[in-house]
Amino acid sequence: MAEQKIFAGPRIRRIRNAKGLTQTAMAEGLGISPSYLNLIERNQRPITVQLILKLASVYKVEPEELQGEARGSIAALREVFADPLLAGELPGDQELIEIAEGAPNASAAVIKLFRAYREQAERLSDLNELLAREGRGTAISSARLPLDEVQEVFERGSNHFAAIEAEAEAFSALLDPGDDLMAALASWLRREHGIVVKVLPVATMPNWRRRYDRHSQRLFISERLSPFDRLREIAMEACLIRMDVVVAAEIQMMKFASAEARRLARFELGRYAAHALMMPYQPFQQAALRSRCDIDVLRSRFGVSFEQAANRLTTLQRSGSAGVPFFMLEVDNAGNRFRRAGAQGFPHSRFGGGCPKLPVHAAFTQPGQIFVEAVEMPDGARFLCIARTLEGPQGAFNERPRRTAILLGCDLSFRNDVVYGGALSALSSGAASNRDQHAMEATPIGPACRLCERTGCLSRAAPPVTRPLGLDEMVSGLSAFDFQ
Repeated sequence: MAEQKIFAGPRIRRIRNAKGLTQTAMAEGLGISPSYLNLIERNQRPITVQLILKLASVYKVEPEELQGEARGSIAALREVFADPLLAGELPGDQELIEIAEGAPNASAAVIKLFRAYREQAERLSDLNELLAREGRGTAISSARLPLDEVQEVFERGSNHFAAIEAEAEAFSALLDPGDDLMAALASWLRREHGIVVKVLPVATMPNWRRRYDRHSQRLFISERLSPFDRLREIAMEACLIRMDVVVAAEIQMMKFASAEARRLARFELGRYAAHALMMPYQPFQQAALRSRCDIDVLRSRFGVSFEQAANRLTTLQRSGSAGVPFFMLEVDNAGNRFRRAGAQGFPHSRFGGGCPKLPVHAAFTQPGQIFVEAVEMPDGARFLCIARTLEGPQGAFNERPRRTAILLGCDLSFRNDVVYGGALSALSSGAASNRDQHAMEATPIGPACRLCERTGCLSRAAPPVTRPLGLDEMVSGLSAFDFQ
């Protein structure tokens, strides 16, 4: 049987130096010549299984130290070079292996330095947000991924695009869909552009929701999707074809720095246009007014999903016929926040959205149930929050379904305009309607743990950057992090 050969020169050298041995002394202990050990340390000769066993016997070295030590370093270095500041210099995996193997101490130092840099960047971001809430915002600039750039633009601005709304209304009038928008869109795509819509099984489209094949002029939709999501995918494709000029003009005004950011923004605006087509502004706004923003009523009336109807509520800001100024947040069960939008921009300064006590996190405990809650910020600002889980594309029996949760919020002063306001209880049943919001129980929350100074919080996940830690061996608070 052939011997297993491993190149582990830098690791052998580290072990020798740690034990204070010369090459001659270690070579004598291993029963090999100093010149051969020198070749091994320079990775010009492999270290055999027999030599590994000899090292383990003579110098008490664990074999694992010679076989897998660099794996963790390689993964950490890959994370370092994925940072936007270094993305243009990203080496291949082989170069990362050479760095980790050839200079392990230097690679460990680079990883440590990167983690310190990232921690400081997070602290600067937290402090910048804190100053912005106090009206003293600073322009802290840094290299960002295209996705971060796009998310920031859409979160900061109003989630209403008048030009796209007008185009969607004109497109809807042209289609005259009646009660079957999907059939009308499929007919329009075939008639005007020769594109045939076809739903394909999972085995044929294992990794895609939608794929347009330009050669065969066919638009493929995955059968994994619900009927609502299938309709949105078809509507997105049609809208991006029909509204290409208007969408391009909107993207131009956003002044993105890269082509990739512009492509991501095009996708976001395509989804916005699809919602505007599926739920035309005026009928949807009037239905929302009559139903007091009852999402279940709206989803049934327009044949859409809960998420689509909730999303559309955040866009109702047309001059002269505006709706309740909702904002929206979507998270996964790991707490990652990946969608934030608002009728007037997501309220970072007033709401934050990073508190673990928000009902959007509790929604995962009862999938499909609607959670309604009043929450109060440290400065006294109060919000009505509606949260519910969302189911992703349907998987097979052995696949874990993707589940996220959405939070729809508005200022508590709008509670009488929203059907969910009736679910909130008041401490004083005799309080006047204009005083209910002050008498009402509200969950105390903060913008995010690193910016929140509430004491005794059982949900705290990090200490505030604005206060020094309280390190007292004689006292232990309820929070995981005590501070002064």
